[in-house]
Amino acid sequence: MTPTEDRLIQECQQKAPIDITGLATKLGLSVYETYDLPSGISGKISRDSTSDSPSGYRISINATEPYRRRRFTIAHECAHYLIHRTKIGDELTDDALYRSEKLDSREEFEANNLAADLLMPKLLVAKSIREGFSSISALANVFEVSEPAMRVRMRYLYQGEY
Repeated sequence: MTPTEDRLIQECQQKAPIDITGLATKLGLSVYETYDLPSGISGKISRDSTSDSPSGYRISINATEPYRRRRFTIAHECAHYLIHRTKIGDELTDDALYRSEKLDSREEFEANNLAADLLMPKLLVAKSIREGFSSISALANVFEVSEPAMRVRMRYLYQGEY
């Protein structure tokens, strides 16, 4: 990740919920919701031959999936762009469990962790808790993520207190 990309991320993490599509756009990624992805495929990042994306890559999201899952998928694909850019090639497709044939489980774990950090940054989570949003459900609503995603994030941030 470059210093410029890090600065863009910090700028987008000033309030919850994070505008993840706006962040992707600032990173130079075009985001498209599509009904063309097969069932069981959440999203993909691919080279953009239309020149619509300044970065040269586009994110395609399965429009049939729930809103909060689509948000996480966008974050996950942004994470691949930020940390696995050299491995994307022409296309990197992630199934519903965020697994790809091109990457190993460690790399998918890295992308999931960064996606969680993009959507649920530690400082904003702590601020929300101080403001009284202490249950998993309430926090999931504040950050517009699924309850399972928030539960995993809280366990990671607070070492099992949640």
